[in-house]
Amino acid sequence: MEPHLLCLSDETRIQYQRNVPSNLFLSPTDGLHSHSVLLDEERGRLLLGAKDSVYLLDPDNLSRAPRKISWPSSRDTVEMCKLAGKNAQLECANFVRVLHNFNHTHVYACGTGAFHPICAFIVISGRREGVFQLLSGTVESGRLKCPYDPWQPFTSVLTDQFMYAGTASDFLGKDTTFTRSLGPPPDQHYIRTDTSEDSWINEARFVSAHPVSDTYNPDDDKIYFFFRESSRDGNDKSVLSRVARVCKNDVGGLRSLTNKWTTFLKARLVCSIPGPDGVDTHFDELQDIFLLPTRDEKNPVVYGVFTTSSSVFRGSAVCVYSMADIRAVFNGPYAHKEGPDHRWVEYEGRIPYPRPGTCPSKTYDPRIRTTKDFSDEVVSFIRFHPLMFRSVYPLTSRPVFTRVRVDYTLTQIVVDRVMAEDGQYEVMFLGTDAGSVLKVVSITQENWSTEEVILEELSLFQAPTPILSMEISSKQQQLYVGSGAGLAQVSLSRCHLYGQVCAECCLARDPYCAWDGHTCSRYVPASKRRARRQDIKHGDPSSQCWDTEDSKVEERIMFGVENNSTFLECLPKSQQTTTRWFIHRPGAEHREEVRPDDRVVHTDQGLLIRSLHPADAGMYVCMAQEHTHFTHTLLRLTLRLISYGHLDRRPKPSKDPSAEVRHGVESRQRYKDYLRVMSSPIGSLEEYCDSLWLEKRPANRRGGRGQGVGKWKHIQELKKSRNRRTFLGSM
Repeated sequence: MEPHLLCLSDETRIQYQRNVPSNLFLSPTDGLHSHSVLLDEERGRLLLGAKDSVYLLDPDNLSRAPRKISWPSSRDTVEMCKLAGKNAQLECANFVRVLHNFNHTHVYACGTGAFHPICAFIVISGRREGVFQLLSGTVESGRLKCPYDPWQPFTSVLTDQFMYAGTASDFLGKDTTFTRSLGPPPDQHYIRTDTSEDSWINEARFVSAHPVSDTYNPDDDKIYFFFRESSRDGNDKSVLSRVARVCKNDVGGLRSLTNKWTTFLKARLVCSIPGPDGVDTHFDELQDIFLLPTRDEKNPVVYGVFTTSSSVFRGSAVCVYSMADIRAVFNGPYAHKEGPDHRWVEYEGRIPYPRPGTCPSKTYDPRIRTTKDFSDEVVSFIRFHPLMFRSVYPLTSRPVFTRVRVDYTLTQIVVDRVMAEDGQYEVMFLGTDAGSVLKVVSITQENWSTEEVILEELSLFQAPTPILSMEISSKQQQLYVGSGAGLAQVSLSRCHLYGQVCAECCLARDPYCAWDGHTCSRYVPASKRRARRQDIKHGDPSSQCWDTEDSKVEERIMFGVENNSTFLECLPKSQQTTTRWFIHRPGAEHREEVRPDDRVVHTDQGLLIRSLHPADAGMYVCMAQEHTHFTHTLLRLTLRLISYGHLDRRPKPSKDPSAEVRHGVESRQRYKDYLRVMSSPIGSLEEYCDSLWLEKRPANRRGGRGQGVGKWKHIQELKKSRNRRTFLGSM
């Protein structure tokens, strides 16, 4: 019998092109491997900094033709960069990595400038029309504001016309520092960390910086910044995550620490899973931070993404911290070290007045108006005791979400607070280094235990490329995701994906969605009582829905060939479902459960039967069992078998003797192709199918093979996992 392979027709290829999303900004030829994003919800605009360019995009539709400013490096700096041994395409250009609103009409931008950082102002008036221009007369050095290296992690924030940045101050990228620059002309004070002391900042990788008010007194306003660094404790060297802070009104010391921070303090940020034997599993490398605002602007909730530093154990975690706990650590004991080879211990000596790290304030002490009024004792203490002895631990003392033993790590996080029928939930959107975005909610149960629920896994780009940036617009209910392939826009809620019945909508446990009596749609809290069905905490449709009976079960008929393999697909809408298969054979009184063995394999996507036997014919029922033990039918599939003999009939004799010879040669060739494909990587299958397309198409319509292969790979990606949802065609 001649084996057959399923290949997709030209009609399928055309359909794929129609599914390409409209709200996607595809990257330039050189990609967006190093970029910056500025989302301005108030003015309705989105700026994207890229290689030698700044784009002004429409946040409502990223595919709309953008406005562009060309900002390349000078020819001399590019040549010097090449002479230094840097890559001409990936490093010796002006990668725009800083974009901040300076006022209503101006944006402050900085780029790497081919390892010669530069900054300038951009004037913007209007969104689609009006001025969008870089002011060439404002170009200045970007040192201490922007990194030299387009690939080096760094952070910056601009507040009250002052810019705070954590970056490298040298060409080699080894001297890392946290600085302040800009500001109104009378108050310009360039301040930085003390590089002469490794105990301040050592080989740091900066993550984020945020202005936070500590009290109602504006003199107490601080900048909190987060980073990871190399730390030496005795003879042990490791990478640890830190939270640090400085006072906004710090102008440096008078005789010591001149033009250096005199209020700099830092503490360890711990994210770990407690072990049964007292040994914790630590996630030490901070990757991203997101501050979720609350009604009290002084107390945002701090979300952090961490990864392990071990090459043996690979994992990621999300930990949540309160500002109250962070402040308590900074108000606690200081750490002390006798020498470079000693360990950090708690400082038990006398603490000078005012307490080191306190912001100068007239209301606190009229004699101390600025940091230059600090005594030499206070300045000396802060210089040698920048570290707090206690660490900051997460709420609930453990992560709210972990991913271990998976083929990706978490890289980015944004969080949205959502009001649901049964309470308030924080929905996390987590970017990965594999190009996907996880939509996750952590649910606290009555016994204070937490349950991790993955609502969706979105694949936003055709090629798997790490997620480099994420911005969320709670106002527009949109998520903007950047990678080297481009910038994508996706709605925070996609309720239509959760099926057409109440039970499926309820089982999804998505706080954005509820059953309105007709469809699964966006939930909007209302003062008037409405018939909206939703149960996020338990996801129990039996208490919410009347249609829990199997009234709308999909039914299919499928044909299989004896001794061939076949796959019965069953994809539940809920992400917290386990499936079970049953078969009702012809003439049998009862159905029986399909047990896995060497011939039958259960997968998340369905049931694989390696070799069909006559006894495999019958009606298959795919049952879904939810976490609440609620069970319902997803699919009824009738499998009919075609016997081997029906396909092995010889063709009728032909009057042309050469026709039978050609048929035999073609059959043998198809068999050889089949063996080659089955024993080779998936690329061979792509090439084989593409070759069949080329054979069937007229000569004047034949094109290159690369396009077909890429589209076949996309079709394969659509079937990868029941936990994965592709972005294409489902905005």
